[in-house]
Amino acid sequence: MTFLKIGSEAPDFELKNQHQELVKLSNFRKERYVVLYFYPKASTPGCTVQACSIRDSYKEFSELDTVVLGISPDPSDKLLKFEKKQNLNFNLLSDLDHIIAEKYGVWDLKKFMGREFFGIIRSTFIIDKAGLIAHIMPKVNTKTHHDDTLLWLRANIK
Repeated sequence: MTFLKIGSEAPDFELKNQHQELVKLSNFRKERYVVLYFYPKASTPGCTVQACSIRDSYKEFSELDTVVLGISPDPSDKLLKFEKKQNLNFNLLSDLDHIIAEKYGVWDLKKFMGREFFGIIRSTFIIDKAGLIAHIMPKVNTKTHHDDTLLWLRANIK
């Protein structure tokens, strides 16, 4: 797995969200910080805990001039079901062909129950208003992800 470096330009992308709307990373430049988090699969236990914690912290992210974008290889219709079931309040982006995950270095070989397969390595990138990677969280705890991210933002954004 090859991660991008802090200070490098975040690879731009345009992906469909859970409502089939195109979301382009560069549209947030000069406007908002972006928490870009990659997760393996919608509606699984860890991903649900992570997404619901972000949902519950939405106001705090907004007060820090930050938008949260979740990316998984799930199709948009599955993301819409996830959003509705969990009452989520942020964009979930579909990276079906894992092209963006590969650009960010988070599509890699994984091991689970004795089997090997390629998939998303749960990771988060915080992107500043200039479109540069300000912080990388290569290993994310689903239970504390929202707090860990908010702590970093509070300590580091101006």
